[in-house]
Amino acid sequence: MTPKKDDDLFKDTTMTFGEHLEELRGALFKALLGLMLGCVVGFFLGDSMVMLILRPLEGALETYYSDGSLKKYEHWKETRQAENLPVPYTTEEITRLVNVDRMLFEIVYLDPRQARDEVLRANPRWKVVEPPEALAEDVAATTGGVAAALVPVFLFHPAGDDDRIHAKSFSFPEMFAIWLKACLVVGTIISSPWVFYQIWSFVAAGLYPHEKKYVHVFLPFSLGLFLLGAATAYLLVFKPVLSFLLTFNSGLGVDPDPRISEWLGFVLLLPLGFGISFQLPLVMLFLDRIGVFGIRTYIEKWRIAVLVIFILSAVLTPADPYSILFMAFPLTFLYFGGILLCYLLPTHRGPANEAA
Repeated sequence: MTPKKDDDLFKDTTMTFGEHLEELRGALFKALLGLMLGCVVGFFLGDSMVMLILRPLEGALETYYSDGSLKKYEHWKETRQAENLPVPYTTEEITRLVNVDRMLFEIVYLDPRQARDEVLRANPRWKVVEPPEALAEDVAATTGGVAAALVPVFLFHPAGDDDRIHAKSFSFPEMFAIWLKACLVVGTIISSPWVFYQIWSFVAAGLYPHEKKYVHVFLPFSLGLFLLGAATAYLLVFKPVLSFLLTFNSGLGVDPDPRISEWLGFVLLLPLGFGISFQLPLVMLFLDRIGVFGIRTYIEKWRIAVLVIFILSAVLTPADPYSILFMAFPLTFLYFGGILLCYLLPTHRGPANEAA
């Protein structure tokens, strides 16, 4: 049943500007206190957070060097076959070693005479009968000279042991700063339910009594949207974005040498941007509550809203199509979800405001 809109109800829900400031100060202080306690817990989980942050980067770098090894092998194989020289591995065997067994390799060339000398040095009682000089000249002419007589050797090593796929630290205090920031990220995640509770408690102070019950719905909804946005960035955006950016390294022939501090800045910005932007339905409902916009305005201006969403997605994410689309598409869906939310939870305002 809709409460009667009378002066007493309005009077009970009216707060002075000073009271709003006092309520805001208290909510911010409690939120900050909860954040500090969360960071204390985060100090014990900082190492795990650093490993979690580095995992997408190392995975993308491993894929980059694995694909590069396969491309180099195909080029080397075509060159050997064009010269009628033997190839030790098939494409299927190399692909299995790289993609399934997660092995990277380098191709080096070994001089058989040098290998012979090493064998004789290890076994001095052995003797080698040198071929006649004329026969040696015939072999060299047949094989195309000394360089063509070199034997290719594949040196395999596990991808996890390759220094190229690990981020670098170029100063002694840098890793401490990285660990400290990771602890802050963990603390933010742990304390986020309490922080969101304080935010919605402040919002509830300005609502009508019959509307304050919605805070119990908005709080888990807001927290869920924030975590959904951050998870979307981590699980769906990082890998395609990194793969896209690394294609420029591959095309220009410049191997990446990422620095962990630069990567951390990227990691922190993108999930936070996604988490905050996913609050769109609740922001729309709040604006509808205070009479800034209404459902009719949201429906009439949806084209402009979608355009603004794509522009903001381009600003809040790296300049690549994957991250822009991964943010813009969910936000567009959430925009229309916000319209539905405003329709299901209508405001109790006068006819003049409802028409707006």
